[in-house]
Amino acid sequence: MNKENHKSLYTVSMHYDKRLYKQDIAGSIAHTEMLAKQRIITDDEASLIIEGLNNIRKEIEDDLFYWDPNLEDIHMNIESRLFSKIGEVAGKMHTGRSRNDQVATDIRLYCKDIISQTIQVIRSLQYSLLAAADKNKLTVIPGYTHMQRAQPVTLAHHLMAYFHMFQRDKDRFYNALQNTDSLPLGSGALAGVPYEIDREFVADKLGFSRLTPNSMDAVSDRDFLLDYHSAASITMMHISRFAEEIILWSSQEFNFINLDDTYTTGSSIMPQKRNPDFAEIARGKTGRVYGNLTSILTIMKGLPLTYNRDLQEDKEGLFDTVDTLIPTLTIFAGMIDTWKVNSNHTADAATDGYILATDIADYLVRKGETFRNSHGIVANLVRKAISEDKKLNQISIEEYRKLSPLFEEDILGIDFHYSISSRNVYGGTSEDMVAKAIAEANEIMETDVVR
Repeated sequence: MNKENHKSLYTVSMHYDKRLYKQDIAGSIAHTEMLAKQRIITDDEASLIIEGLNNIRKEIEDDLFYWDPNLEDIHMNIESRLFSKIGEVAGKMHTGRSRNDQVATDIRLYCKDIISQTIQVIRSLQYSLLAAADKNKLTVIPGYTHMQRAQPVTLAHHLMAYFHMFQRDKDRFYNALQNTDSLPLGSGALAGVPYEIDREFVADKLGFSRLTPNSMDAVSDRDFLLDYHSAASITMMHISRFAEEIILWSSQEFNFINLDDTYTTGSSIMPQKRNPDFAEIARGKTGRVYGNLTSILTIMKGLPLTYNRDLQEDKEGLFDTVDTLIPTLTIFAGMIDTWKVNSNHTADAATDGYILATDIADYLVRKGETFRNSHGIVANLVRKAISEDKKLNQISIEEYRKLSPLFEEDILGIDFHYSISSRNVYGGTSEDMVAKAIAEANEIMETDVVR
């Protein structure tokens, strides 16, 4: 490509911002209706413009619209086509607005739609988690700290941790939606417009709850995009954590779950393998979402008021994040819905090793020992078991009593059922508390949809 071609294409955004055609046409129709209402243009002129815009929308949806790269962006392409359809009256459509407040309106309309979609997809994932938790209220797995087996928990309790992570994510998207819900149209290039326009009328037509209060801020503000990118990045971080566990759980070393073949792929050389590629790809895609957040932060950090062409770079990263986040959430819901939990194996893992050591220390505390002394006694007990290559339940009561006279025969009855049922505190892993947590989560799901 020669230098002139490079030069002519360098400022073109049409190839990606044409994705905003619905929002751009909707904004233009509402603006035209307002101009007619305010007698800035005639009703006949408005009808001609609106009919032309509706025809253009159909051309785009039927893939009959020619996108001319020489016209740079979506706005000029649509306006040029309108001129060819209805003549000079098309020029009246742009009365009382600038491309600056026009694009700000388009991107806010798009974000409102996509945030609502994102919230709905998170809700679907939460329902999948709730269903899996309800099926596994009695399934026991090892809980981990430092990737070392720590204490037994139920799989339901573990899955509910992710439910609450995604609930916080959903709250962040609700906040992003609120921050997006302001109409910038009417701000002009930066200082407002010299016409008796009715911004409230346009806001009502387009579904905005309020108006932007400052025209300079309105055309240069992209904080609502930062809100979306930030919420998306945190959500992908939670997805990535979950992906890591799914990858571990589906390995032969753990064997806690079997993923459906739909969500795995075979090896090109080893026929016995089923790789958790979907979870791995999601873990990898988290980085690109982080990158899009960093990109828009970097774009914004040096911009003086008001609009600068740098802001053309706000869209590709947004579209990429949307195209990454929503499919990833959808895939994870399907992955959970179709996996098989190997509950016998998880129970074996939850009884292996010295995972009940804390319960034995707590046993001594209930007998009157201090926790610090109990901790030391049980540490010695574990060291003895390791040196003799024994599990804790293989140590005799006589050996227990050598370490503390407070040990009685019932110490041999401590198992993972005892451990789990004893943690009957709100937020704990006992069967009753997990059932309560699932019930409360279902109530949350019923009420937060009305926001």
